[in-house]
Amino acid sequence: MSLQFIIGNSGAGKSWTSYQNIISESGKHPEIRYYVIVPEQFTMQTQKTLVEMHPDKGILNIDILSFERLAYRVFEEVGGDTRKMLEETGKNMVLQKLIQTKEKDLDYLGSQMKKAGYLDEVKSLISEFMQYEVREEEMDKMLKDAEDRPLLHMKLKDVSVLYQAFREYLSEHYMTAEEVLEVLVKEIPFSQKLKGSVVLLDGYTGFTPMQHRVIQELLNICAKVSVTVTMDTREELLAKGKPHQLFFMSHKMLTSLAGLTRNMEEPIWIQAGDKSRFAEAPALAFLEQNLFRYRKKVYKAEQNEIRLFAAGNPEKEMEETARRIRRLIREQDYHYGQIAVITGNLEEYGSIARQVFQAAGIPFFIDEKHSILMNPFVEYLRAAIEMAVQGFSYESVFRYLRCGMSDITRKETDILENYVIALGIRGLKKWKETWVRTYRGMKPEKILEINGIREKFIEETENLGICFSGKKRSVNEYCRSLYEFITGSKIQEKLKQQERMFQRNGDKAMEKEYAQIYGIVMDLLDKMAEILGNEMVSAEEFRQILETGMAQAKVALIPPSMDQVLVGDMERTRLKDIRALFFVGVNEGNIPKNTDSGGILTETDRDFLEDQGIELAPGPKELMNMQRFYLYLNLTKPSEYLYLSYSLSSGKGEASSPAYLIHTIEHLFPGLSTVRAEMPEQEMDLLETPETSLDYVVRGLNEEENRKDNPYFQELYSWYLKSPEYRTLIKKLTDAAFIRKPQDQISKSVARALYGDISSFGATRLERFSACAFAHFLKYGLAVTERAEYEFRAMDMGNVMHQALEDFAAELKRKNLEWSELKDEERNAIADECLDRVAADYGNTILQSSARNHYMIQRTRRILKRTVWALQEQLKNGRFHPEGFEVSIGGGRIDRLDVLKEDNKVYVKVIDYKTGNTSFDLVSIYHGLQLQLVVYMEAAIQAEQRKYPDCEIKPAGIFYYNIKDPMIQKEMESDLELINPELLKKLKMNGLVLSDKDIIAKMDKTTVSLPLSYNKSGTLRKGASVATEEEFAALGKFVKQKIENVKEAIYNGNVEASPYELKDRNACTYCPYQGVCGFDKKIPGYEFRRIKQFTDNEIWKMLTGEED
Repeated sequence: MSLQFIIGNSGAGKSWTSYQNIISESGKHPEIRYYVIVPEQFTMQTQKTLVEMHPDKGILNIDILSFERLAYRVFEEVGGDTRKMLEETGKNMVLQKLIQTKEKDLDYLGSQMKKAGYLDEVKSLISEFMQYEVREEEMDKMLKDAEDRPLLHMKLKDVSVLYQAFREYLSEHYMTAEEVLEVLVKEIPFSQKLKGSVVLLDGYTGFTPMQHRVIQELLNICAKVSVTVTMDTREELLAKGKPHQLFFMSHKMLTSLAGLTRNMEEPIWIQAGDKSRFAEAPALAFLEQNLFRYRKKVYKAEQNEIRLFAAGNPEKEMEETARRIRRLIREQDYHYGQIAVITGNLEEYGSIARQVFQAAGIPFFIDEKHSILMNPFVEYLRAAIEMAVQGFSYESVFRYLRCGMSDITRKETDILENYVIALGIRGLKKWKETWVRTYRGMKPEKILEINGIREKFIEETENLGICFSGKKRSVNEYCRSLYEFITGSKIQEKLKQQERMFQRNGDKAMEKEYAQIYGIVMDLLDKMAEILGNEMVSAEEFRQILETGMAQAKVALIPPSMDQVLVGDMERTRLKDIRALFFVGVNEGNIPKNTDSGGILTETDRDFLEDQGIELAPGPKELMNMQRFYLYLNLTKPSEYLYLSYSLSSGKGEASSPAYLIHTIEHLFPGLSTVRAEMPEQEMDLLETPETSLDYVVRGLNEEENRKDNPYFQELYSWYLKSPEYRTLIKKLTDAAFIRKPQDQISKSVARALYGDISSFGATRLERFSACAFAHFLKYGLAVTERAEYEFRAMDMGNVMHQALEDFAAELKRKNLEWSELKDEERNAIADECLDRVAADYGNTILQSSARNHYMIQRTRRILKRTVWALQEQLKNGRFHPEGFEVSIGGGRIDRLDVLKEDNKVYVKVIDYKTGNTSFDLVSIYHGLQLQLVVYMEAAIQAEQRKYPDCEIKPAGIFYYNIKDPMIQKEMESDLELINPELLKKLKMNGLVLSDKDIIAKMDKTTVSLPLSYNKSGTLRKGASVATEEEFAALGKFVKQKIENVKEAIYNGNVEASPYELKDRNACTYCPYQGVCGFDKKIPGYEFRRIKQFTDNEIWKMLTGEED
């Protein structure tokens, strides 16, 4: 019935002494039962240690248990509670269901529950309340005390609702892990096995209130209870201690346990001796005695037990760790199992360790909970449910098909996706219909193949889709439907194939995961059916509950083999018999960890509740102090070497500084210097394994000074070239290091065969070549096209507008109507009719497919009406009349051709409609980037000459008309007569006008639509875009020659990726081939072709031959 403490510093030998005593006593008293109670993760290791220490190599009357295992041992003996255990996954699912049911009662939490991870916060707080025995009375007290704190009161009220509902739900059928100890407390007095036994509690840093109650009951029934306590032997036994002191947790544990009994034996104080961990390591012994103490001393002797190194980033840091581990194995006869790596950021460093250690051939075990969410089968299931719940949306369907578990192959998925994107297939109903439509560029016969794939997909998913649509169903029905879907998809067979593949490849971890995953998911569905079976829920609610369960489910880890490096977390991982410890990522932010996790109760809330006498789990401030204690425990675990390392930048490339711990160690050991991982004293230290040495070779390939006259590089490079395993890789790395822009050229004969005859009137094509020869090659040579997509883009709006304007002109011609004589109602009615016709046929009815596209029709309608009004007004103000719309010329189409016939002269005006902001630019014409208008004028003059062979044909102007919807800032009551001239100004055409006053007046007497204006004196203002007949002729002649030069370059086989750059614009900005051309300025030889900027005057001088 006595209590005894076994106290000693870390590494002094408390556990060893306690185990020796128990082994000795158990031999003398075989009739007495001995129990060693350790944390759950220690049970296996402790059993192994005791067996090895026992002279008979066997333990008959010694049991190694955790608190939970002790409970089940007692229940087996005395009966106990018959309720089933509700594990963490079940707990999550019940809570999710309760939140859905009680949502209206949750004033604060209701809106918060959609946040990722918030359910875990709620579950964590409820578990905490159960562990710390918060009952209805305590809950009421907390709510009463918090009345003057509205936010805390709201939180507690909501948590109280869920807490009560949770306990009620469990009361009859289930119990949680927290309740197991509650039941154990009641059953211990009835246990004959515990009566008169000896109990040792080892490896604990503190106990919860419920564990305290268990110990109290053990003290009542057992002959003796011993507890090991890690504390400096220089400390007072029952001193209260302060939270900021290193051994505050130990003091707190001692005083709380001492209060449970008056029958205390004299404590055993374990002093460090020749059996202690640091008997052969004086520097590590000094660290244990002085770390985080106020009486700091300095270690002046030389030592090599503690070492510091820094690296550029976490990857380099882990590579250096791997190199040092390999050296310990090779040079000092270490086993991998005697080495551990710990960190404060296991999420980042664990994944890096996995890659680096695999590459270095180091066997390892990462001590982390492995979520099932990233397993392909689970992702497949989640995607299938999401697809069914969302009604077969595009994103959900192809998330499902891309998981790789469906019977539809990757190639079939690509074919299906192209069709679905092009035709906007959405919803189960559409998927069940036979598809008949085709899209641009699709071969009609392909539809049969696509329908075959569609039918296979529907056969696979239709039943699931039907079950998860419509009315609410019971959880049982959903689970059954899901089970039938899984068995119908032959998932178990597919997983078995994957498992065998991993087995062949020697990947034990993945083999183990694939062996378990099917059973885990089936257990999850069984649990759902068992716990929530008859509950009626919607498909979305079921999805949320299942997601919650899946998020909590974990794959059982493979226990460490006899010889693996243990990689773990500085707080959670328990280390035993470690000779060398690597503490990586000792950076600010990782050490100390951020303890304010943003839980439901803030630090202020917890402080307030503590002041009211409510004991809860440690808050952020206490956790920060506790971290120092965990650091102390970990840093004192190795018996021979301690390595601390940090990185100079984070994985994201941001600068990172070392943690305060580094400075603490440097202060204790002033002779200690930090080594840079990338710059060791001996270069050979970088060359540890073939994988880790690749970085050295790559640096040599990239920098000449690293390879020139370097025997290490030459020998290493030669070794890689001779190695069958690495030969291909090293050749690829060499090619990458010396990559240069290729000579993009095809032969003349290939170019001629590829392109055929090139029309001199195909201005768009010629402009494309002038912008970038490679883009021209892809479009017109290889005929590479963008994937057809079911969406309405700016380009589509331009196509609709062009088509509607063409139809408008054709309609006027059919009805024998003149532009200038149209009444507003008539004009608008024809515009409406034309747009409706175009919209109905355009892009597989895309304009009817969504509210956004419906709005785009209305916007297009408004712009179309304004455009035909402006064009009518412009024609009214002049004497030119439209002679043709969408006039075909070889290789192009003129949007509108206006003429004026006077005597024996015919004046021609060419207009091109643009929905963008295209501006007439002589510099672009000069460099071949804007040939269209000049080419069209030449074609129009030739066409008119054929029509009027006896007349002189002259250019009047070439124009871009930008179709737009300008906004006018005017008062609401302003007269329309004032607004219309303003609108016409905004809709002014830009281009080049014949500098003939008479012709200008006959084009537009107001000049409001032309790119010019007059001074009061009657002369043209500066900046007017005009040209004489001679200049028009010179421009035409220049463009003809330019076209011939471009055609010659095309036929010569120029396909160079050399896009132009002019001021702030370049050929790549809107190029659809950016992702495939390979243009990269980082690769030598790839540069923009910077073209020269000229003034308009300079260009006219060059065109007319007037330049000096």
